[in-house]
Parts: sequence; structure tokens; C-alpha cells
Amino acid sequence: MNETALALIGYIFWSMLLLAWIVVIRGYLTVAGNRAANSFQTDGTDVSPFSGRLCRAHANSFEAFPYIGGILILALVTNLTEVTNSLALVVLGARLIQSTAHLISTSAQVVQIRFFFFLVQLVICFYWSIQMILQFIG
Repeated sequence: MNETALALIGYIFWSMLLLAWIVVIRGYLTVAGNRAANSFQTDGTDVSPFSGRLCRAHANSFEAFPYIGGILILALVTNLTEVTNSLALVVLGARLIQSTAHLISTSAQVVQIRFFFFLVQLVICFYWSIQMILQFIG
């Protein structure tokens, strides 16, 4: 498996792990009789501050998938993984750090760290996009 495919499955797995964490928390609260299954707010803030951050981290991961996952998939299906392989695991690592920072805190310092790792992903995706466009038109 090349780095692009590894980063793609890692990204998908991370998003599913965040979702599973939400399911476990809500499932426990429902089964324990603390909450009705249909009573949860989508943003998670009605459960706890952590649950709110968890829901937002999952949503953020999902929101970024079109440009991160999309480029990785495009590289795989067009056989242009030479464009993405060298930085694919950097993007995955930046995503993991961004989400983890999201889970830890909303302090100004942690939000700045989170934003930095978001920018790492965005800049790399712009770079990949330009490189792929050049391959397609060249």
C-alpha cells in the first residue's frame, strides 16, 4: 500500500473513530436511561463541553473530506500518487493533531495550534491540486 492509500484509509478510520466515540457516549446515556434517544442536540453541547468538541471535531473531519479525501482518491484513480505520496502522511498527521487539539481544549493557544495544523492541510492540498492540474494539462 502506498502512502496515499494509507493516508486515505487512515483519514477514513479517524473519522469513523470520532463517530464511534459519539455513538458510545450517546448510546451509554440512552441505555442507562439518562437520555431519550431522540433528545440529543446535533452539536453535542447538551451532553458536555467535551461532547460538543467531539461532535465539532467529527464534523470538521467530515467537512474537510471533499478536498483531502477527494484529492487522495483522485491521485489513486488517475495513477498520480507520485504527487501525493510524499506529503500524504503529513496531511494525515496534521488532521490527527488538529482533531486532537479540538478534543483537548478551546483555549486561545490550543485553537491557534489547531488552526496551524488546518493550514498545513490546506496548503498541501492546494499544492497537490496545482501539481495535478499541471499533470492533466501538461
